[in-house]
Amino acid sequence: MTIFEQQCNSIKNHKGFIAALDQSGGSTPKALKTYGIKEDAYHSNEEMFELVHEMRSRIITSPAFNTDNVLGAILFENTLDRQIKGKASSRYLWEEKQVVPFLKVDQGLESEANGVQLMKPIPDLEPLLVKAKQKGVFGTKMRSLILHADSKGIAQIVAQQFEVAKQISAAGLVPIIEPEINIHNSDKKQSEIILRTEIMSHLDTLNSDQLVMLKVSLPEQANFYQVCIAHPNVIKVVALSGGFPIDEANRRLAENLGMIASFSRVLTDNLYANQSDNNFNAALKATIEPIYLASIT
Repeated sequence: MTIFEQQCNSIKNHKGFIAALDQSGGSTPKALKTYGIKEDAYHSNEEMFELVHEMRSRIITSPAFNTDNVLGAILFENTLDRQIKGKASSRYLWEEKQVVPFLKVDQGLESEANGVQLMKPIPDLEPLLVKAKQKGVFGTKMRSLILHADSKGIAQIVAQQFEVAKQISAAGLVPIIEPEINIHNSDKKQSEIILRTEIMSHLDTLNSDQLVMLKVSLPEQANFYQVCIAHPNVIKVVALSGGFPIDEANRRLAENLGMIASFSRVLTDNLYANQSDNNFNAALKATIEPIYLASIT
């Protein structure tokens, strides 16, 4: 099998979850602050990105982070351009850890309109996909945000996501389509109904070789996305924590059969720069294990 086929087989058939280590420029200061590094510790974007790369490298190289629990990891482009122990980050993930690498490709969100925030244009997507493919990346991730149960807005979000997804698929990568629903949305359940209908409509237009993954907010009704999980074009449906505390996120996830985690903030909540390696690894293991268990229901 090719590396791509091996990675696809791993995502389809192995047990575990996807670690979202893709904090970008806007969210990096908060991630570093949570990790115990204040803004006065760095004086440029380059210094900031170097510090967050050290944090991500520490997570990835930890013995607690391995293919027994972690299926994949989503990286930020800046991380893709850096190395871990002398190897390109994406290659280190796969060759040393057998963890499938993904790349965040969106450039942030537009202002709210029709109850949603569409993705900003991605002007350099084509060369980014070429670079990702060359570095052994399996798939991509791109996020939109649903704030209200507006049928027009949700239809626009899904149409945009699938349009870009087809471009990513044509480049030989598997797109993770992420139309997040804000968990504080007062009509979240109705938003989910509209979203699922739109997703299924677009899934049915794909050719047999256009494979995708879906990343969705944890639903109000257990097993709500089973029809998506069963669709032949869908490799995997993953869930974002979306701001739920980790115990609540894991509880909700465990209720959804066949859905796995793709958590970000809750993965690093108990990790700190000043921890000894033993304490860091123990804290990471204590976080990873319940996420893994919730992901194998």
